[in-house]
Amino acid sequence: HVQLVESGGGSVQAGGSLRLSCAASGYTVSTNCMGWFRQPPGKEGEMVARMFLVGDYADSVKGRFNISKDNAKNTLFLEMNSLKPEDSALYYCAAQNGWCRGTHPSSYNYWGQGTQVTVS
Repeated sequence: HVQLVESGGGSVQAGGSLRLSCAASGYTVSTNCMGWFRQPPGKEGEMVARMFLVGDYADSVKGRFNISKDNAKNTLFLEMNSLKPEDSALYYCAAQNGWCRGTHPSSYNYWGQGTQVTVS
């Protein structure tokens, strides 16, 4: 049974930073593709970043966000810097089996419960 548990969301002022974590169980972070998605209120979800061995980012977050894996802890991270109000959303951790394939949410097999990020 795969379980993804996010943490680290919160409220920050514009220009601040947050670090999201996604702890995986029943799933091996190091040998699979994982990503972060976000969904602002009333809008469609979008992929923020994904990673198998190296990170791949949405244009809107390039240079500000960094995705990483701690294989020993079986955990995925998203370091978010220079946060803007438009980054406010519910952030989800997602996982695929194997290599990264596609950026649409439907291409991901497993999802966490989400963690709220609010930037004011």
